Amino acid sequence: MLLSYHRLKELYKTANRLREDVIEMLTEAGSGHSAGPLGMAEVFAAMYFFILNHRPKEPSWPQRDRLILSNGHICPILYATLARAGYFPLKELKTLRKLGSRLQGHPHRKSLSGVETTSGPLGSGLSQAIGVALAARLDGARYHTYVIMSDGEHQEGNVWEAVMFAGKNRLSNLTAIIDRNNIQIDGYTEDVMPLEPLRDKYQAFGWNVIDVNGHDIEEFVAAVLEAKAVYEKPTVIIAHTIPGKGVSFMEQKYQWHGIPPTKEQAKEALRQLRRLGGKIKSEHD
Repeated sequence: MLLSYHRLKELYKTANRLREDVIEMLTEAGSGHSAGPLGMAEVFAAMYFFILNHRPKEPSWPQRDRLILSNGHICPILYATLARAGYFPLKELKTLRKLGSRLQGHPHRKSLSGVETTSGPLGSGLSQAIGVALAARLDGARYHTYVIMSDGEHQEGNVWEAVMFAGKNRLSNLTAIIDRNNIQIDGYTEDVMPLEPLRDKYQAFGWNVIDVNGHDIEEFVAAVLEAKAVYEKPTVIIAHTIPGKGVSFMEQKYQWHGIPPTKEQAKEALRQLRRLGGKIKSEHD
């Protein structure tokens, strides 16, 4: 799975377009989460436009890879990605959080094509993903299961029960991706309830651990390929990201965890994002 310069540039361009979609959606809705969705744009672009084996026009295809979103509050980036990938019309993005919309404030599995599980209560996604991965093993299926998690939800005890179970059962067909952005709604994770040493904790429970820059698509893709080459244990990719990435007044500020921009703030955010355009990481630095 080679990633050419042209393909890489297209993925960065897609990630930036997803960020614009998120800003427009949140502004129209007047509610929702800003920081997390913006910080995960490169990861979602890489997953849906390069890594995942999936068919948007056949969302229930049995051989598809499964991606489960545990931290459901960052669903604006999931919705934008699904729409851009062709699961539903782009115009529907403007219905986010509106009465009767399929794009609820947290994903609902039966409401929207491409959504594998209903999510909302933090700490549940890894257990759901383990169930899917274990079922694949029992059925002899070859699809891979991915789960995207927040760092803050690792303050939930049931996450660590799931971590132990996956390690004990050597679920090598499971890859967890942690959005390590260091924020949660009340502040910075290491102030609210310290998570470090996160890497050592996963390793102690029998996981393969890879740290990456979550905004470096080449590095992230390489990590996913490494995870699929490990046959004796599950892998967790700790993706270090900047919350609010791409919008200067949001970056690294936990206050933007759970609020949308005003119309004036959205104009400035979109101006900054459109100035970035499709530049690749080395051009951003």
